[in-house]
Amino acid sequence: MLKDGLREKKVIAVCCGGSPPEDELELAYETGVEIALKDAILVCGGLGGSMQAACRGASEKNGLVIGIIPTYEKNLSNKYVDIVIPTGLGHSRNNLVVAAADGVIGVGGSWGTLSELSIAVKMGKPVAVLKGWEAKSPNMEKAGFHHAATPLDAVNFVLGLDSI
Repeated sequence: MLKDGLREKKVIAVCCGGSPPEDELELAYETGVEIALKDAILVCGGLGGSMQAACRGASEKNGLVIGIIPTYEKNLSNKYVDIVIPTGLGHSRNNLVVAAADGVIGVGGSWGTLSELSIAVKMGKPVAVLKGWEAKSPNMEKAGFHHAATPLDAVNFVLGLDSI
């Protein structure tokens, strides 16, 4: 059954690490909560660590969660993912996570997170970062990362809303 207005909802990618420190888990969880409270859809890599924390936050607030996983085995996604998209693409699935989103939030993370943030900037999508990467292009242009103070600030930025 397709929910009314589902196509019009904004989709926010949360890009983060699979083996994060505790403070990043909390930031990811709070980001998931804020996405659901804004009635947006969360998309991520669908596995564990901060991805699972973000999914749990959104799920606990009745948000819709999509996981685009790197393998063909749907059962490898975390239990908070509502819609599992198995790709069998490994790290290349990062392109799909970003392409599916209207905006991207990076929470800490490692090289996979940086690849997703870079892809998002290249695609012209708004990117907010919580406790994460900083980047400068070789010609000194602004890299396109908004360094958010809070999960709410990050969500509002990628949605084009003023922070409250």
